[in-house]
Amino acid sequence: MITMNYELSNHELVAKTNKPNMNIEAIFEAFSQVNALIVGDVMIDRYVYGKVERISPEAPVPVVDIQGTENRLGGAANVALNLKALGATPYLCSLIGQDDDGDIFTEIIQQKGISKTGLLPSPTRRTTVKSRVLARNHQLIRLDSEDKHELTPDETQQFSEKIRHLLNNTDHIDVIILQDYNKGVLTPKLIKTILAEATRHNIPTVVDPKHFNFFEYRQVTLFKPNLREVCAMLDFDIIPSDKESLQKAAAAVREKLGNQYTLITLSDKGMYFDDGKTDFTVPAEVRNIADVSGAGDTVLSVAALGIAIGLAPEVMVKLANLAGGLVCEQVGVVPVDKQELLRNLDP
Repeated sequence: MITMNYELSNHELVAKTNKPNMNIEAIFEAFSQVNALIVGDVMIDRYVYGKVERISPEAPVPVVDIQGTENRLGGAANVALNLKALGATPYLCSLIGQDDDGDIFTEIIQQKGISKTGLLPSPTRRTTVKSRVLARNHQLIRLDSEDKHELTPDETQQFSEKIRHLLNNTDHIDVIILQDYNKGVLTPKLIKTILAEATRHNIPTVVDPKHFNFFEYRQVTLFKPNLREVCAMLDFDIIPSDKESLQKAAAAVREKLGNQYTLITLSDKGMYFDDGKTDFTVPAEVRNIADVSGAGDTVLSVAALGIAIGLAPEVMVKLANLAGGLVCEQVGVVPVDKQELLRNLDP
């Protein structure tokens, strides 16, 4: 295996692609031509903003005087938002509850210009909501409302039909993204169905796994776990600063899954890429980190677009690393700002 300690300058970034004469502007123009199918767990990230001026006389906890509430899209819906922000067309497929929060979720995605065609309202579950209470941008507590049981057989059939309908009736789907938060939408049976459809339509697949279904994603194009997830699933220690350790981890994943590319996010150590022939690490950029929520969704989105348009791995990972760092400078779950990304790519 050829090993590279990869630190691309911005000049090198705009030059290194698999396509001749493709600069940054051309890359983003290519992004705008991509149709992406996203399947996975969606949620509302709810932010309750307030101020704290006293401690409760009932218990040693702060009293929060609520000033406002904001609902944002999370999970696979945040992936769709990131794709939309980068110019692509997302087709989002997931289950929501037949409840008030499901109505709120549907209203938000329509406001964001994302189709609700792929959504299946379910009478058997609540819409997942993560409510964060913040004062002066500090999170005091998080309250989760969710059901994590797997789809019923009837829901599995209905949902599979929705996915097949989109694949068969959309002009072209360039990449399928599976964003698994272990909330019950992506079951082993459904994963097999989706991957079989991807093979039948010759569409590349990009996966962000969680532990329950980690080894169900066989023969995918790009597999993107984080370091904690890989450590939990493999029976040996993985040291992010040790190249041999990362190579061993990627090889173990590839042996079990037969995936083409492995991209392991290493938190403040950056990202590690391996395709069995070459590997490299892109170090994290120094930034003022406000909140890491949603950064993985952004990384996944950029990587998927890179796969869809045939970017060289070095360029894809560099762009994903930069985009993920930028959203960490914002409080709460937010999609990447395309113009800010472009400004940070200026030579």
